[in-house]
Amino acid sequence: MLIRLAAWAARVSPRRLLMASIVVALATIALKTGAWAITGSVALLSDAMESLVNLAAAMFGFAMVTVAARPADDDHPYGHHKAEYFSSGFEGILIIVAALGIGWLAVNRLLSPAPIEEVGWGLALSVASSALNGALAWLMLQSARAHRSKALEADARHLLTDVWTTGGVIVGVGAVAVTGWWWLDPVVAIAVALNIVKEGVHLMWESSQGLMDEAVEPEVQAQIQEVLDGFTHEPDGRSILRFDHVVTRKAGQRRFVDLHMHMPAHWSLGRAAALRASVEQALMAEVPGLRATISLLPTDVEAQSVQHPQS
Repeated sequence: MLIRLAAWAARVSPRRLLMASIVVALATIALKTGAWAITGSVALLSDAMESLVNLAAAMFGFAMVTVAARPADDDHPYGHHKAEYFSSGFEGILIIVAALGIGWLAVNRLLSPAPIEEVGWGLALSVASSALNGALAWLMLQSARAHRSKALEADARHLLTDVWTTGGVIVGVGAVAVTGWWWLDPVVAIAVALNIVKEGVHLMWESSQGLMDEAVEPEVQAQIQEVLDGFTHEPDGRSILRFDHVVTRKAGQRRFVDLHMHMPAHWSLGRAAALRASVEQALMAEVPGLRATISLLPTDVEAQSVQHPQS
């Protein structure tokens, strides 16, 4: 059953899942706000505040995924794929702002502890909201891996953080009800805030790396190298081709590779161009979404101006 669900989620577009995330965020806000209103727990209030961040992040993520899907134009010849990194960074900022608000509320309650009421109903509503977030986050991660969507992955990871946060809040509020230690309620809220800050910083860091043209993943680099090796290894042990200055980068869902292909100087331009086309097609078949730029050079010529290290 889970395998079929994962396969279905991989086929669902990031935009549709982000729309679902907006709907689920509205539902969890209602559930968690109800839990706070019933109990008066500041820990449950902090959990509800994080759901507000979920809503804002999902809406911004939906907007950025829509922008990223636009085709290349004169002003953006490489496409708009990096728009998704803005979503990830924006979500990280929102998370940290929410954590500051939660911390402020928790410190005030810690200075003036107050009892909580109707714990059973409040925790039931929190469990229901956590189940919604957990199910959606799992589906979103399957789609994010399939589509290489940074915005979807960021939203999914935030939802998973929310699930763990709610779990901690449920345990903490339950402990308050059992022990009668009212000061424990704001302490749990402070722990929630610290956990949220950690996730926010992580999202902002990953967003910054994407905007700075980070190299493709090691497994993708290995795929590229395997394809190139297939063209350089001849049955008789001789190699008439050589590849160097292999440089990669990623931008949202797209992957790029630039490289030099060296071949015998006596080859005709038509023969060289035909072989280059074969290499490009092989690379794109092995790595979906890859864009390859291959410069042709004679075997005995080196490009002195290239300063990039070989990948």
